[in-house]
Amino acid sequence: MQAERDAILAALRPLVDGIAATFGPLCEVVLHDYRNPEKSVVAVAGSLTGREAGGAMSEIGMRVLARGDAATDELNYRTRTPDGTLLKSSTMVLRDSTGAVFGALCVNVDVTAVDRAHALLGALAGAAGVTREEPVTPFGNDIDAVVDAIVDTHLRRQDRTWAALDRARRLDLFRSLDERGVFAVRGAVEQVAARLSISRASAYSYLSQARAQPPAAAPEGDRP
Repeated sequence: MQAERDAILAALRPLVDGIAATFGPLCEVVLHDYRNPEKSVVAVAGSLTGREAGGAMSEIGMRVLARGDAATDELNYRTRTPDGTLLKSSTMVLRDSTGAVFGALCVNVDVTAVDRAHALLGALAGAAGVTREEPVTPFGNDIDAVVDAIVDTHLRRQDRTWAALDRARRLDLFRSLDERGVFAVRGAVEQVAARLSISRASAYSYLSQARAQPPAAAPEGDRP
């Protein structure tokens, strides 16, 4: 089975350069092998997210990894890089002959200029609407940096430091990270513990409790 997966990746490598060349400098294509999450990038063409072969997967890849064989293609979604570049992206999962997910082919297109032009034309036509804020996705070649960015993002959404979170919110944080596949990465529990300045034993305890308990209802003030 490993040989079959290797063959599929080898067959897709030429497509990475071909797709990127077709769409030009505003396109990036990334081929992932999820058997090695810390260095999942097998091949990359384009430089929208600054990744190189041997680089780490993003939060999107972790989410696919967490879903396992139940993962499906995610097509034409929008996200932002940390530097503000607006991307239109598609993540297409790779399966072997048994249907098991083992990788993904991702296409990112920089639509920042198109989005600005659309907003300008809408304003000129008097049809400008509410601007939608796209989620920021951390990209990087170092998996530790990606994990740190994900943890920081979740804390910012809570608008609290780890020390200010009560037990329920701490469990929600670990549950959310787990659902996004963070803990499928080797050494991620230790990495999260270091980022939160807690012991490894505490991190494992919170993760175990988060997996054992269903999420609590949000307090009245936190409900939409």
